[in-house]
Formats: sequence, C-alpha cells, structure tokens
Amino acid sequence: MSDVVVLAAEARDRAGKGSARSARREGRVPGVVYGSKKSPSIITVERKELFRLMRQPGFYATLFDIEVNGKKDRVLARDVQFDPVSDVPVHVDFLRVSAATAVTVAVPVVFINEEECDGLISGGVLNVVRHELELSCRADAIPPQIEIDLKGLAVGDGVHISMVTLPDGVEPTITDRDFTIATIAAPVVHVEEEEGEEEDVAAAGDDAPTEGQAETADSEE
Repeated sequence: MSDVVVLAAEARDRAGKGSARSARREGRVPGVVYGSKKSPSIITVERKELFRLMRQPGFYATLFDIEVNGKKDRVLARDVQFDPVSDVPVHVDFLRVSAATAVTVAVPVVFINEEECDGLISGGVLNVVRHELELSCRADAIPPQIEIDLKGLAVGDGVHISMVTLPDGVEPTITDRDFTIATIAAPVVHVEEEEGEEEDVAAAGDDAPTEGQAETADSEE
C-alpha cells in the first residue's frame, strides 16, 4: 500500500470565479473534495506544495489526507486543470475514498536488474512502451509502484503483462490481450564513416573535368 500523504488545505467561504481568482492571486489553487455520498467541500491548497507533489511519480495513485481545520478526508487526486497559457494548475479535484473503495489508478513502472540484462549488456536498448499501468484495486491496496525484472532478457525479448506478478487484489484494467510493457531493442548501428566516404567520392567527382572540358584542354595543347 502507498504511504498516505497529509496535504493541508483551507476551506473556501464561497464558490465562484471571484473567490477562485482571489485564491490564485494568493498563491493557492482552488479545488473540491467530493464523493462518499457527502456534500462537496470547496477548498484551496498551496500552489507550491501541489507542484511538488505532482512532480513525484504516481501522483494520481497516491492517497492523500486532506486536512482542513483539524479534520481529514482520505482522497485520491482525480483531475488537475491547467492554465492554457502559463500551464500552472488552476483547479484540482479530489475523490473521497475508504479502505474498501474500488478504484482505477495509474501506477508507475520501475525496471530493476538492468545490469543483469543480457540484451542491455550486449548493447541493446530498453524501449519502454508503458511508463504506467492502469490497475483496479481497493483504495487500501494501491501499490506504490510495479517492479519489472529485466534479468536474463535478450535482444528482441519483450515484457508482457502476463510476466508480471501483481499484488493480491490488484488487476490490470486491460484484460482482453497480453499487452506489452517494454522491449529490448537491437542496438543502433551508426554508418557515419561510410557516409563520409561517399561524400568524399561525390566531391571528387564534382571537381573532375567533364568530357567536353577535357577535349578543350587537349585541343589548346
């Protein structure tokens, strides 16, 4: 289970664009906490703190305790809206959850044992198809990350979801195919030297006299 992160928030007195603009001028992001058959709560959170949390892997799979005036709501971040010009967050939505709430979350993938991967040792390249896996589970069983073991994989091998052991109670949302997570691609062969030689040959051909020029030179002699 992921660690629960406490996020301090302030209650907003009223909803509306005016209140939201005022909060943004003060360096805060307006938001709403909803779900669990309770009335929505309108809040604001500190912009810098929200930025910091969003830069960490698995933001949308992290459980938060939103704390307002000493009271806490356990939530998941569901949506963040951004300003189209400045790209700063302007609104955030949180969903209340309980331990038994069934949720769908995007969990980050972490690759291990790269130094024991035969394909990478021989010069192959790790081609990551999915940096996150969309999983279904209870809110109290969200894994912080999914580890993918690369030990022994050769060039041309792929990692599919059927090769990954997920925690109990955690399932992929895609169930109709054995989808690819990553592959070990063949190394890229550079041919810069050969291309340089071809350019030298072409340049020499440009400098050589044409047939007409050669005949004129012979007649002048």
